[in-house]
Amino acid sequence: MSTSTDSEGLNANTSASSTSKALHRIVIVGGGAGGLELATALGNKMSGRASVVLVDRASAHIWKPLLHEVAAGSMDANAHQLEYAAQARWHRFVFQQGELRGLDRVRKTITIGNLLDENGLELIPQRQIEYDTLVLAIGSVTNFFNVPGAEQNAIALDALHQAEHFRRRMISLCMRADRGITADGNQTRPQLNIAIIGGGATGVELSAELRNTAEVLGAYGLHHLDPQRDIRITVIEAAPRILSALPEKVSAKTTSLLNKLNIDVLTDAKVSEVKANEVLMANGNSLPADLTVWAAGIRAPQVLSELNLPVNRLGQIVVRQTLQTEIDPDIFAFGDCAACPWPEKDSTVPPRAQAAHQQASFLFDALKKKMAGETLPSFTYRDLGSLVSLGRFDAVGNLMGPLVGSTLFIEGLLARLLYLSLYKMHLAALHGIVRTMADSLGQWLQRRTSPRVKLH
Repeated sequence: MSTSTDSEGLNANTSASSTSKALHRIVIVGGGAGGLELATALGNKMSGRASVVLVDRASAHIWKPLLHEVAAGSMDANAHQLEYAAQARWHRFVFQQGELRGLDRVRKTITIGNLLDENGLELIPQRQIEYDTLVLAIGSVTNFFNVPGAEQNAIALDALHQAEHFRRRMISLCMRADRGITADGNQTRPQLNIAIIGGGATGVELSAELRNTAEVLGAYGLHHLDPQRDIRITVIEAAPRILSALPEKVSAKTTSLLNKLNIDVLTDAKVSEVKANEVLMANGNSLPADLTVWAAGIRAPQVLSELNLPVNRLGQIVVRQTLQTEIDPDIFAFGDCAACPWPEKDSTVPPRAQAAHQQASFLFDALKKKMAGETLPSFTYRDLGSLVSLGRFDAVGNLMGPLVGSTLFIEGLLARLLYLSLYKMHLAALHGIVRTMADSLGQWLQRRTSPRVKLH
């Protein structure tokens, strides 16, 4: 992102704080699905009553559930990214790029780290931003569970740069394997082994997208690789079944579909160590792995444990059902980084996109009540079910709610359309329905004339 854009945002924030002190200052840290939706809604509806600042360490937003498609090369991230600065200009809020470094609850300020370019030159210095209401929505990061070698030798899919790194490395290894070159440089039968550690939605969806990529690559010059036999994909899950958080019927159907795609599924397989070209199991077995992905769990970013706010064992900020922190009513947290009570299940709200979307809508109304001095309502999570996409091959899931009874199993075209609608709902919250429809048409037309896999 250009320095002029960042300077405009910094100057705008300074001007807002100096000339509009009567405005209620709402600072949102984290431009993920929920944070960006909340900033957009507040900017649209609260202009003149509140100044809204969105902080994120990246310059552009991409919906996190899409990262597995970027990693597989089946989606061009450039067509789906949204520049925060542009969104801020269109929807009357201010964007500040930088990473959260600290919190001063007494002075009601947050510290944002300096911004460097790719050569290490400072673009924007470290600064402090004042707030009246602070909302933390910085998402989650991969939990490697202290498994030896996992962080060093496995690729996580927390951010766009990681997904792009995986895609480039996968294509590079495919090209080498097509010429009979293994990871250690020896000439042998062409083969590439991909290990995906974690049988949740991310791991399962990535495995299916990779199988599709393997089949497509053959049409673009990799003629010596058999996509089914020579590109081996294995999903490794420590639990007795994949998708353990979903109904057993969804898990069983998904396992059957993966097996039909010649994707190996290992369950009750606890990983003890990840090496550069091998995954070791706790039972003594090992699996060759030229490329390893870690998708086995999440935790909150480390910085949240350094803010002197109550956190749980995963580092999530503990909040009340109003989404306010337990010790400061002017600080809210939601999404993956927050532990919000879910009394009906005697648990906390799960880290899902639908939860962040619901909480963003709740906070839009709750913050208006807070500014008016009214009592805040309690957030109630509505589990609408879960969907798992296997790319062009299939989709499965379950719907929940009063309209369908307790649980309704779905698959095929209906499940694929509903899965797609989740992303379209997110886009509609950011752009409105008309622009979302127009952008969707443009992207569909572009796909008609573009390679099915991003090759560079």
